[in-house]
Amino acid sequence: MSEQPEGLEQDRTAVELFAGGGGLAMGVQRAGFRPLLFNEFAKRACETLAINGEKPIPVDIEAAETEGDSDCLWIPGPGERPPLAVGDIRKVRFSYLEGKVDVLAGGPPCQPFSLGGIAKGDEDKRNMFPEMFRAIREMKPKAVICENVRGLLRPSFKPYFDYIVREMELPFEERGGDVLWQEHDEVLRRKLAEGTVDPAQRYQVVVTQVNAADYGVPQVRQRIIIVAFRADLNVDLEAFQYRVRPTHSEDALFQSMLDGTYWERHEVPAGVRKHVMARIPNTISRADRLQPWRTLRDAIRGIEENEGKPLPPIPPEFLDRRERNLGNVTDHIGWPGARIYAGHTPNELDRPAKTVKAGVHGVPGGESVMLLDDGTHRYMTVRETARVMTFPDSWRLEGPRGEQMRQLGNAVPVRLGEVFAKAVAETLRESEARG
Repeated sequence: MSEQPEGLEQDRTAVELFAGGGGLAMGVQRAGFRPLLFNEFAKRACETLAINGEKPIPVDIEAAETEGDSDCLWIPGPGERPPLAVGDIRKVRFSYLEGKVDVLAGGPPCQPFSLGGIAKGDEDKRNMFPEMFRAIREMKPKAVICENVRGLLRPSFKPYFDYIVREMELPFEERGGDVLWQEHDEVLRRKLAEGTVDPAQRYQVVVTQVNAADYGVPQVRQRIIIVAFRADLNVDLEAFQYRVRPTHSEDALFQSMLDGTYWERHEVPAGVRKHVMARIPNTISRADRLQPWRTLRDAIRGIEENEGKPLPPIPPEFLDRRERNLGNVTDHIGWPGARIYAGHTPNELDRPAKTVKAGVHGVPGGESVMLLDDGTHRYMTVRETARVMTFPDSWRLEGPRGEQMRQLGNAVPVRLGEVFAKAVAETLRESEARG
């Protein structure tokens, strides 16, 4: 997580809220941003953050508050370990970071808005968007990156999502404790229509619907990415949007199968190839110049950091929950009990994996079951799942299997986070160059 690109023009800084297992944080750091602070509530996720990358120093926020030490956090210098504020974000004060943060990143808990959650939306106490806006007010970052589920765009939530966007545009127009969100939304609409808000207290917001597979992630994962730039920076929003356009496509994957380049990378039985090729539609675009979607087979073979490091197979007799030295990677452990039945179909090797969800091995829909070339099936290992989330094999996950899978399901794929963070960095750099 500490790797940063060469040739940085200045010391770029970042804060990561709702950091979880560290996917977005790693992507932001790979884009050249140095972490000043992490925050996470879940115990196991905090342990994961503390043993990887920058190895942030855990600080128990609630204990510090009890002891009267409200100034327990600090601003690390280059090369110094950042603090990890462990606990409820509502206990964290961010004003000490005012003017010091280039990008504030995080994915507020999605359960209030996801199909898998109880879908109470803004009435759900787990809705942490208000805390994200408070952090913006106290830090005044140059840019914000916020990831969440596409459930925010469901008709029942769309009015509230539009309100969230307007709050992101005018975070300093704070909502009172006894004010309905609909009433606050009217205030925001009026302020935006008047156009008189100080640009230093207003943000320009871009909402992008993404499928992670379109950005080189070997997984179909539908999300929204909200990016905001402080209005006084006068960034080129069109240039930013161009930088986050899709780079990979399904049609390009089909083309690579038809011309044989996909199969040249993999030793696949002839019968399996024939079955896969027979399902390629006749309507694919021959003019597609994007890169091919990456598949579960690609991930297991090794891509990017893991290139040329194929994960070894899990023999049937190894489905016994025991850690073995298979390829010198951790968490590549067989797990028994996988089943396939109606509505619970498995991942196919020559497609991107299904969306990794924040459940344990038995989540509905077969998201962690894979169909092998010999027609048998088994659960994906934690390490295979981490590869689908584009984590390097060096990234360790703390806790039992269920907790590890939950961290992965809640994470932002590293590569997806990196694409958007790099686009933010380039857009800020371009703005500064113009003066």
